[in-house]
Amino acid sequence: MKWIAPALAYLAVFLGLFAFHSAWAALLGFHAAILGSLWIARPNIPLSILLKNSNKKWIAVSLLVCGSSGFALFFLWNVFGIASDLPAQVEALGLNAQTWFPFIAYFALVNPFIEEYFWRGYLGNATKSLHISDFLYAGFHALILIHKVPIVSIFFAVAALALAGWFWRQLAREEGGGLLAPALGHMAADFTILVAICKMTT
Repeated sequence: MKWIAPALAYLAVFLGLFAFHSAWAALLGFHAAILGSLWIARPNIPLSILLKNSNKKWIAVSLLVCGSSGFALFFLWNVFGIASDLPAQVEALGLNAQTWFPFIAYFALVNPFIEEYFWRGYLGNATKSLHISDFLYAGFHALILIHKVPIVSIFFAVAALALAGWFWRQLAREEGGGLLAPALGHMAADFTILVAICKMTT
């Protein structure tokens, strides 16, 4: 079940985007797949690790490094070759001036904790090298980027996200398994990236 769970998460994102044409369906289906998999597996990992932190410097490092993601996207928007019709694509997924705020709020406040528990907790590993979970975490983002950026940019994004997954695992390792620093960094990345996309498409 442990390695079937990512496939279910990928399938949920695929169906949400390409069958239901809804950002909300993709996100909520993704979370349902993860939570359902965790409910079946019932890993012996307390939820309290999401709030575990032994050194506040790792929170500061995580917030600083990851919070720069959205700013980089905003200022390098044209470099990534983002599709000129992205505003129409985003609106077709149900994201517009009225729906962006609740989507960003839910994504930034809920998603990081679900993902960190799943990718870095349940599927994580204490190795200092890159791990398969880093690539599995990064890979589903390619589905989101199809038709929105060139293939070269998709490969770049997946590589960068694999490194982000590795970085968050190293923070968790330094924290003895604690996921607060990774979750807050993930939150900063999600928030700034979504705000940048909202700003550039509405």
